[in-house]
Amino acid sequence: QVQLVESGGGLVQAGGSLRLSCAASGRTFSNYEMGWFRQAPGKEREFVATINWTGGSTYYADSVKGRFTISRDNAKNTVYLQMNSLKPEDTAVYYCAARATRGSSWFASTYDYWGQGTQVTVSS
Repeated sequence: QVQLVESGGGLVQAGGSLRLSCAASGRTFSNYEMGWFRQAPGKEREFVATINWTGGSTYYADSVKGRFTISRDNAKNTVYLQMNSLKPEDTAVYYCAARATRGSSWFASTYDYWGQGTQVTVSS
């Protein structure tokens, strides 16, 4: 079992920045591929970014590419999502997820463990 706890969400004006953190406990963190997803009201959960177990490979949704950066610190069992140039359409609950199977994936169904989510609200 892996427990994931997100933090860092909040209210920010358009154009601002936030950094989300996801602290993992339980199994060896470095064994897992990690991802960030988000879900806005009335919409399906969507992929945001993923990072492989070494941190050497990352992928982003087109909607956040160039604005968001995913990173991880395996010594601290933590994955981060740096969000810059935020837009009102980035408003959502953001979830981190862990995937035991090696290889990057942007499909939520392929992730094994999920955090409880953190709210990000971007005002115009």
